Amino acid sequence: MRTLAEWLRLQESVHPQSIDMGLERVGRVARTLGVAAPAFPVFTVAGTNGKGSIVAHLEALLAALGVRAGTFTSPHLIRYNERIRVAGNDIADAQLITAFERIEAARAATTLTFFEYNTLAALLIFSDARVDAAVLEVGLGGRLDATNLLDADVAVLASVGFDHREWLGDTLELIGAEKAGIFRADRPAVLGTPQMPATVYEAIRHVAARPVVAERDFSWRVHTAGWDYRGAGLALDALPPSALAGAIQYRNAATALAALAALPASGGGRPGVARLAARLAQLDQPTVARALGAVHLAGRFQVIAGDVEWILDIAHNEPAARVLAEQLRERPLPRAAGRTLAVIGVLADKDAAAIGAALAPLVDHWIVCALPGPRGLAAQELARRLVPAGASFEPAASVAEGCQLARSTAQPGDRVVVCGSVYTVGPALQWLQI
Repeated sequence: MRTLAEWLRLQESVHPQSIDMGLERVGRVARTLGVAAPAFPVFTVAGTNGKGSIVAHLEALLAALGVRAGTFTSPHLIRYNERIRVAGNDIADAQLITAFERIEAARAATTLTFFEYNTLAALLIFSDARVDAAVLEVGLGGRLDATNLLDADVAVLASVGFDHREWLGDTLELIGAEKAGIFRADRPAVLGTPQMPATVYEAIRHVAARPVVAERDFSWRVHTAGWDYRGAGLALDALPPSALAGAIQYRNAATALAALAALPASGGGRPGVARLAARLAQLDQPTVARALGAVHLAGRFQVIAGDVEWILDIAHNEPAARVLAEQLRERPLPRAAGRTLAVIGVLADKDAAAIGAALAPLVDHWIVCALPGPRGLAAQELARRLVPAGASFEPAASVAEGCQLARSTAQPGDRVVVCGSVYTVGPALQWLQI
């Protein structure tokens, strides 16, 4: 019997391309496995940024209602098992191995990518666990992503920005059209912001989805006593802030609430959907407040307090870096004269210059880390692309070395911001032993 590590190594070599957008192969294997049309309702969440936070809020809200939910996210920070969760718990190695064995038997001559194995394993595990609902985070784009082999009962698009241009296109219109591919006829299409490319709205009209648009069909208001939510069939007052830091989380939490409220009460003839809709009708202020206090998402403006404050945020593209910069502006330094040190590693296919430009006004000293693998960059080359002319910086051969440099350099009242990639934040969390 293969170990989990052996299975993961195998999956990296089965298909000739690490990314191969399309649903034909994975759909064929899903039908063989009997997971292409699940009985449980499905929430699919796409977006350039914000999708992870919306998924985390959905998971917390469903848990607060006593709903047994399956959650699929990617990539992982430390352990592959993080990608698949049932009732808030990471999946054990044995469950993953069993799922992979079944996929291997079902695929015959069909080759699958690493992510396609991952998606199919999640669907098998959710089916075996008899979850009440599944929340799926799109891996790349939407239309041709493996998660889109399922017809989402509620599809959420958090945002559209520039990322993965080699796969999704060079314009926001092209990227928006790809991400809007998760929408389905007569089913809710929840938009986390009205500022979407025209192609998103065109896709909603073309497939005859039911739009639920932020700041039009649902809204939120922040005030001294907390914040209020207003949406179709749901009004909540004096909610506490999300446990996830940053003002952007009001939008993400409201979008998650709108997605739950959008599930049709009739269930569209599917008993599982109708049962969940009946549970969701019980959403009230105490339940939502409890969920907001419990929501957790590692590596997204994750704050570790101390004499030196550490903030970890993946921020792997320009829009995410701008959000991180805004969150840093919102959060005062531990002391007025404190400095901000950035421990940063960025993959070669990302726009390092744009990420650096977004963060530069807030960074006093850069520690530029080399990342391993074929997509990694040597520290000096990353510094050339990322660090503004004349800025203070030093290279590090690894993220662990960069964190050690930051710890030895920082003084009480300073903060260390670790960012740029999941491959930066994950090793930093390990180094910090979080």
